[in-house]
Amino acid sequence: MEYSNKTWYKRWWGILLIILLAIILFFLAACAFYIIAKIKTAEPKAGSPANNLKYDAASGDHYWLGSADAKITIVEFGDFACPACASAFATAGELRQTYKNDIKFIWRDYPVIADYSADLALAGRCAGEQGLFWPMHDKLFPNQTAIASLAGQNGADTAKLNNQLASLANQVGVKTDKFKDCLEKQKYLPQIQKDFSDGQSFGVANTPTYFINGYKIEGDVPYDTFVKIIEELKK
Repeated sequence: MEYSNKTWYKRWWGILLIILLAIILFFLAACAFYIIAKIKTAEPKAGSPANNLKYDAASGDHYWLGSADAKITIVEFGDFACPACASAFATAGELRQTYKNDIKFIWRDYPVIADYSADLALAGRCAGEQGLFWPMHDKLFPNQTAIASLAGQNGADTAKLNNQLASLANQVGVKTDKFKDCLEKQKYLPQIQKDFSDGQSFGVANTPTYFINGYKIEGDVPYDTFVKIIEELKK
């Protein structure tokens, strides 16, 4: 049997692989430049969702990380039960760390994926009541599969789910009794409903949906695309 001495990139499959990678990179770059152009050239029309241009998604009192005076604001409408949000979780975390002095990253609840999504949103806010929203945020996503398994296919057993959420909250340092009382009373349900209502008015159809300086981007946006957008907007 004879073997070709050609290096991999000279073989037919190597050439095909290079072409495919080039197409993917071109698509990501084009996507980033399109978003940048849209943000830079579109006329600001905040508070007018019907124009499909710019939305006042950052308005209000929300949990955020980064710089209060940042020129770049990224708002995520997400759901702690959303697999795509879990996939995007690492990307968002890396962005918040890398650009902590350049962006203001805001979380808003959009509980649509599961019948227990609102319970998870409540868990985040009840931890937030004790100053621990972001640690709870970072705890819920890695435990998404375990929570879904507990909830089952026919809806969650509220008591069991609340106990599981209390256990996770305890791991990030909350006072368990106060946290459970907050969950049972659904103390922050009006704020979650406000986020959901705003999201609907902004045309949010899926999670995650991001608003970069008011302009909407849907789906699990690749890290490199975010970087291109942020670096351009920093100029």
